[in-house]
Amino acid sequence: MEPLIELENVYIEIEGVPILSDICFTINRPELLLVLGPNGAGKTTLLKLIVGILKPSSGSVRVLGKDPYRDRSIRRLIGYTPQRERIDPRMPMLVRDVILMGRLLSKTPPRIITYEDEEEALDIARRLGVDKLWSEPYSHLSSGQQQKVLIARALASRPKILLLDEPFSAIDSPSIKDIIDMIREEYSKDVCIIVVLHDATPLIEYATKILLLNRRLIAYGDVEDTLDEKLLEETYMRPVHFYTRNGVKFMGGMDSHA
Repeated sequence: MEPLIELENVYIEIEGVPILSDICFTINRPELLLVLGPNGAGKTTLLKLIVGILKPSSGSVRVLGKDPYRDRSIRRLIGYTPQRERIDPRMPMLVRDVILMGRLLSKTPPRIITYEDEEEALDIARRLGVDKLWSEPYSHLSSGQQQKVLIARALASRPKILLLDEPFSAIDSPSIKDIIDMIREEYSKDVCIIVVLHDATPLIEYATKILLLNRRLIAYGDVEDTLDEKLLEETYMRPVHFYTRNGVKFMGGMDSHA
C-alpha cells in the first residue's frame, strides 16, 4: 500500500538561505499529527512542500504516491489552511463565496456549484459556527472569524489530507473548541490531519503522532516517545516541560507568542 505522505532526504533553501535539511518521515495511514517547533523552525515550509506550493531543492516529496509540485491534480485531495491569507478587500467576496471556493477547487472542469454543494458548505459553516456570517463580506470579519472561514473552505474540498497552519491564532476559546471538535470529527472519518503548532496544549490529548522540528527533524513518532523533555529542549532550545491541571496537559517553559 502506497504511503499517504513520504519525505525522503528533503533539503530546501529559499533565496540561498537553508530552511529545512535532511527531512525524512513517512505517514502510512491517517494520523492526527502535530508538528511542533519554535518560530522560524520551518514548519510552514514543511506544509507548503506537502501541498506542492514549494519544490524541494533536493530530496523527494510524495503525496499519495505522486509529486505534489509536478502533479497539480493531487492538490484536489489536500485541504490547506495557511496561517495568514489575505483576500483582497476590494474583491466583493462573501463568506459563502470563500467557502464554496473549496468545492470549486476539488472539481474538474466544468466547475459548476450545485445545490448539494451549497448545502454541504453551509453545513460545514454551521459546524464551525460561521453559518450566521454566510452572506457577510469576508473582509468585514475579525481575524478569528476569517480563520474559521478559511478552515471551512479547506473542509469543503472533501480532502483526504488536511493541513492546518496555526489554526488557533487570533481565536477565542469557544472557537478553539469548535475547531478541535471539527478536527476530531474529520479524523474519525479517516482524514489524515497535520496541524502546525507552536504550543501543543490544545490538541495534545487527541494527537496520534508528534513531529518535532527545528530546521531539521528532531523526532517523529508516537506521542509518549516524542514528548520527552530532552527532545523538547533540543527543539525549542530552552527547557520545556509538561504539567497536568484538572486532567489537561499543558506545555510550560515557552514564550507565549505563536
